[in-house]
Amino acid sequence: MDTARVRQMWHLLEPLHALHYYAPEAFEEAAALGYDTGERWPSYFAWRAAPLGAVGPARVASAFYSFSPAMVARYVPAAWRTAAPGEVLAARLRGVDRSYRGLLDVTGLDEAAGLARRAAEAADTAGRPLAAAHAELDWAGAPHLVLWQAATLLREHRGDGHVAALLAAGLDPVEALVSFAAVGAAPEGVFASRGWSAQEWAAARERLAGRGLVDAGGAATPAGRELRAEVERRTDELAAAPWAALGPDGTARLAELLGGPWLAAIGSGLLPSENTLGIGKI
Repeated sequence: MDTARVRQMWHLLEPLHALHYYAPEAFEEAAALGYDTGERWPSYFAWRAAPLGAVGPARVASAFYSFSPAMVARYVPAAWRTAAPGEVLAARLRGVDRSYRGLLDVTGLDEAAGLARRAAEAADTAGRPLAAAHAELDWAGAPHLVLWQAATLLREHRGDGHVAALLAAGLDPVEALVSFAAVGAAPEGVFASRGWSAQEWAAARERLAGRGLVDAGGAATPAGRELRAEVERRTDELAAAPWAALGPDGTARLAELLGGPWLAAIGSGLLPSENTLGIGKI
């Protein structure tokens, strides 16, 4: 499978997955469960970690990787004192159902949902905790919910592989962000959402400078750019198996079918123009 196609499928599916973290309907569902919706994070950690069960902050920080453990500890395990994971998962699907019905034409998604599910079910979840947790969930019946579930499983499968690539490159969680900012994936301020202190960020930059990966101003050196390119290349390779299983024709057909939903997601105005994933930059 061409890795350029693998990355394209991520670019197409990521906005469809991410809508849930920004949609008003999701915040309404979170508020109904008792979460503080004055900020994004109480519901974010609940929504994303719920498939893992009522786990503690160490396991969430490990799986999410790029968030400061101190930040994670502010929201987990408090999330499970507000609502049990099963309740969160049910509310998550309700939120997706409502937001998708408001934003997308959900009447014509049967074929796309079927293809995306085939790819998702082909994902190898060994050593991939977030993908494995999503793979254990029952599939919804409605095609638009199946599409969201498949997009979510596939993006967590890719994310788990990305963590493996970062570990192989010797980049710890904060170094991963500093090095990503250094190649221009997003301004440094965007990465502040991950909760690292200025001192932790500066120390990580100093460690990367000692490896010759960033210069005195924090910009990536040629070696730093090469290392990040290798991380992204390896991430694409580790994310390729579901698309190889779907096959070139099936993958191309799904890409074609996702054009309309992708445009609706991007055109919704709900998603941030700059993000920590480097969508549109890498």
